[in-house]
Amino acid sequence: MRRTTGRTVTVNGRSLYVEESGRGTQWVVFEAGQGLGRTCWDPVVPLLADRARLLAYDRAGFGRSDRATGQLGIDDMAADLVALVDALVPGSAPLVLVAHSMGGLVARRAAESLGPRLRGLLLLDPTPESAPVYDTFDQTARKVDRALGVTQALVRFRPLARMASGNIRRVFPADTYATMLAEDFVPAGIAQTRKEFKAVAAAIPQLSAAPPALPTCPTVLLSASRPGKGRQQQQAVIAEHQRRWVETLPDGRFGEVDSGHFLQAEQPGIVADEVGHLLDRVPDRPAR
Repeated sequence: MRRTTGRTVTVNGRSLYVEESGRGTQWVVFEAGQGLGRTCWDPVVPLLADRARLLAYDRAGFGRSDRATGQLGIDDMAADLVALVDALVPGSAPLVLVAHSMGGLVARRAAESLGPRLRGLLLLDPTPESAPVYDTFDQTARKVDRALGVTQALVRFRPLARMASGNIRRVFPADTYATMLAEDFVPAGIAQTRKEFKAVAAAIPQLSAAPPALPTCPTVLLSASRPGKGRQQQQAVIAEHQRRWVETLPDGRFGEVDSGHFLQAEQPGIVADEVGHLLDRVPDRPAR
């Protein structure tokens, strides 16, 4: 199992577990997708250790963070991310934010509060609330919740937990997966995943009606071009709405990557290169 030292930071009354690494005057903060935490960035973090200070963390309820009480929404998660940045990243330090999947909703909401501190944004196959496939996501979330309710009971048995997390085991390094299995694919972790599905279901109509303000920093959106079996048409629609959104930005770029949904595990070099390009674009003068 991986051996990386971290610490606990309290924000908004919640204790979040944080791992910091790397060196330099620039900072990169990672926001995980639904159901995962800091460990999902393991394939990318070593590739950037010589470029910047790196911060990966577990949202409330996941990994080594305190288990969340009550239902947190996307706005709550974004507030925790902003508070974490305020607590750990020097105010004048250039900051690049990297987010995966549902984490893109969190990052876009957080970007509104981070303002000029945010100097670059990289979104990996993010959830586009405008895509029509999400019009009935509340129904999808209810079906998924019922399935996860069964999974929550089954993962008490380790062989069944391995079966339930096979898609993760296939793409992440063995030591990373071992930690995920021990921390996230446990009853409490699945319970938090169920809460996050409910949070996304609640956020989709809200964000569709009143989207977060568009980020003004350089923004790159990478879309996965290898959808899961039977999801080709759905992924094509999602990719089109991802592209439309990023093309509305003053400094946005869309790219497709030969990867499944977990780009950071399947194509970590491409992800690290894109982060490096964003860091290269950061002006020498501090943010004001």
